This record gives sequence, structure tokens and C-alpha cells, in this order.
Amino acid sequence: MGASAQTSAPQFKLLLGIVVEGLDDACLEQLRDKFGAGGFRMLADSGVYIPFADYGTPLDVTAATATVVSGAQPSLSGIDGTTRFDRSRLLYSHVYADPTVSGVHTREGYSPARLRVSTVSDEARIAGSGISTAYAVAATPGQAISLGGHTANAALWLDAATGNWASSGFYRDVPAVIATRNRVAPLTLRLDTMSWAPSGGAEVFSMLPEHLARYPFRYVFPRSNASRIDMFMASPLMNREVTTVATDLLTNVRIGRSEEGVDVLNIGYSVTPYPYGRNADKRLEQLDATLRLDHNLAQLFSAVDRTVGLDHTLIYLAGTPARPYSPRDDEKWNIPFGEFSTRRAASLLNMYLIALHGNGDYVSAFRGGRLYLNATTIKDKGLDAATVRAEAAAFLSRMSGVDRAYSSDAVAAGTAGDNASALRRNTALADAPDVTVTVAPGYEMVDDFDGTPTGTPDAPRYVRRAVASTAPVFIFAPTLEATRIDTPVDARAIAPTVCRILRIRSPNGATEAPLRL
Repeated sequence: MGASAQTSAPQFKLLLGIVVEGLDDACLEQLRDKFGAGGFRMLADSGVYIPFADYGTPLDVTAATATVVSGAQPSLSGIDGTTRFDRSRLLYSHVYADPTVSGVHTREGYSPARLRVSTVSDEARIAGSGISTAYAVAATPGQAISLGGHTANAALWLDAATGNWASSGFYRDVPAVIATRNRVAPLTLRLDTMSWAPSGGAEVFSMLPEHLARYPFRYVFPRSNASRIDMFMASPLMNREVTTVATDLLTNVRIGRSEEGVDVLNIGYSVTPYPYGRNADKRLEQLDATLRLDHNLAQLFSAVDRTVGLDHTLIYLAGTPARPYSPRDDEKWNIPFGEFSTRRAASLLNMYLIALHGNGDYVSAFRGGRLYLNATTIKDKGLDAATVRAEAAAFLSRMSGVDRAYSSDAVAAGTAGDNASALRRNTALADAPDVTVTVAPGYEMVDDFDGTPTGTPDAPRYVRRAVASTAPVFIFAPTLEATRIDTPVDARAIAPTVCRILRIRSPNGATEAPLRL
């Protein structure tokens, strides 16, 4: 930042925060010459570009978004994943599920009660004495509520059961334009006319092998398909829907035009590999999703410029790490493949613990590599819980297809895995499983412990891949000079950096110093 920018107080009216699940620096580089002037290129040419924001370990979108907006690792924020296991009721639930609040345009109740720290938008509203406004829009309730924080006027997401835009009774100011949209232009009436095919010909995707670029895909969402809303939400057409709702808010709710303080509009997008379709090679779909997102960003930035003015707007766009799973390669390629059944593993573990400690039901739940032991059985037998956890981890680590198995005690002590300190800070110990299992690359974890295996005929099962825990970040403001920072930056530094530019205090859980831009 130049000296003149440092001394003059920026007149920001709007903070536009964008989090993109699965955004990849390599994909941005491949498409650099294909982008228009108003989306990613505007951010890169006129703002600060950080190709490698480091999250420590891969996090799902709910946890990664919470990390971005709060500057706090999951061990502080309490949000280390979208789902949690309630040991007292032996049930899985959404991390933001809250039975004490009612849903708005949905049957499900959610709130940010489990988010134990403040966020950038919380601090912006506090700094504006509540006069400023804050809204969040995303596909899923997990990302929307992470973006909305505790003080948003409304957090909005698409209800996967009905296709309606929904919110929570926790938020007191759900705009009337949302109810109008659900009534006048419901998604279920529009899905039959929608399709997703490449937005350009083979020349646009010349970076791909010819056989991929020359034979395009086409996905439709017919009424006869019971999964059509899920399919739509996993496609880049969902990003277009999010952009439309965000633009409606800018136009009808007059975001960015408060007399005091800075208004906030937070938006969640996704460019993760499409989980439907028969081809395991998803490069064309992912490149097209990113190219379409560039168009969505250009539309969004144009709406911001028209309603608020980009010269009064601070924008940050943060990618989150890609999911560490992908569809299995075709058998003709002879890539080693295996299955790890959670039901079989739990059964063998239970027999092993019976041999050690006598009859009993030692395993309560096992899903997504997170195993929970039966605390009642362990207590009734007078066993030391830490010892049983260590025995379980040691037994599971010797099973075929297992790369690592470590107990919650090892995670807490910072001795688990190759990046133990990052794993420790990315684990909310209060909800941590007793044992975490990571399967080897090429192995599929079949979550059949409760009789419901992963995958459907339309959604292929996934095998593990080694992925980076980094993603690109952009920060754009009239007070910033165009800069590229190629050294890795801790993702927890994004929130305090944004707050420093706004000249407000950092979220209360932010542990990293702001970047000096």
C-alpha cells in the first residue's frame, strides 16, 4: 500500500466477501487468457493475489468458510466439519442444527450457536453500532451460516428438499424479495428447462486433451429424477442462482447505502468436481465451472458498481481446499483400487476389543473416517478410555487400505500425522472422534456402518487422492496496489487483514497478524 493510501481514510460502504469451495490456482492459470475483463482478471490485475493460502489440512466447506471469516482455527471456532456426532443421543446432526429455532421456508432449524468466535461481518456490524447491514447467500446452510455469523440480518441458502430459498428464525430480517422469489420463480418449475453443457467449443478448452474437449457433456434435471435438486446444486448453475439472489439483495435491500458503517454481503460459491455423470475425468466440467464462475463474478461486480460503486467497495475472494476424494478411474487403467468398509472394520475392531476386555458393544458410530467408541461400555467395564482409544487406533492402523489411524489423545498431544500441529488446530476436540482413520490413496471408504453405504447409481463413490491444503485468495480495494504474493500465507490471516483495511478490530478468535499490504 502506498503512503498516500495509508494516510487517507478509505470511504468504504460495502464489504463483499466471497468464498469459493474447491477453487484451484492451477485451474485459474489454465484459464487466464479465457477470462473476461470483469471477473478474476479484474481481481488479479487490480488487487492483491495470493495463490497459496494455507489451511494446514483440507477442511470441508463449512469449516473452511468459518476459518476464513473468523481468522480462527477450528479448535477455537468449534467448527471442524459440517456434521457432528451427538454422543449422548448417538445421532449425527448438522453442526449448525438448532432445535430451539424455527426454519424460514424450510422445516429445518439452524443457528450459529456452535460458532464460538466472532467473524468479520460481526465486527463490521458492531463497529457500525448495528446501523449497517449484513447478508449471506450460499448453496448450503453450513456455508451460509458460517458466512452470516452471529449478527447477520439474514443468512440464505437453497433448501435441498424443496428447492426454496430458506433461512433461520435466528435471523430477524429475511427480505421479502426471498418469499417473492420462492412464489413467483420457484426452482422446481424452472429445472425442467435447464441444462448444463460446455460454455464454449474445443478452442476454449484447448489446454485439455483433444478427446475431452471435442466430446462435450450435457446434464439435464428432469422431473422424473428424484435427485435433480441435488444434481443442480452440485452444478455451476447453482452459482448463477446465488448470483441472482445476491443481485436482488443489492437492488432491493439497498445494501451498501447505509449512512454509517460498512454494509456486508457475503457469498458462497463452489467449483468442486461434479459428482454426477459417468466419466471419472472431470477436468472439462471443472474448467467450465470456473469459466462460468468468472462470468458470474463479472455480473456481480457490475451490480456492485452500479448500486454502490467499486470505488467504495472492499472485496475479498478466498478459495477453499479441494475435496480429497474423486471418482474412481476406469478399471481399464489398472490403477490400484480397494474398498474400506466401515461396517467390517468396526466388527473386527469390536471382536478384538472383546478378546482384550470381554463381551460388549465397543463401537457406537463410524462414518467418514471418524470412529466413536461406546463410552457407556468402557465406563461400565472400568476401562481407561485413553488406553482403549490407543488400542483401537493401533488395531485399525494395521488393516488393509488404512494409511493412518490416530486417537484423539494423539491429536490433542500434537503427535498425530505428518502435519501434527495443523491437524491439532483443525480439530474441535469437544466433538472429536475417538479415532480418526485415513485410507490410502486409491481406496474408497464405504460408509456402511449404519447400513447406508455411500454412493447412488447417479453419484459414483469416491476414492481418496492426495491434495494440497492451499487455495488462492484475492483482495481488491481502491486503496490497494496490484500485488502478487507467491509465498504461502496462513489462511487465518485473511480476516484480520480485511479488518485492518476497514480499520475495525479483528474477530476475537483471530490468531494471525494481518498482512501489511
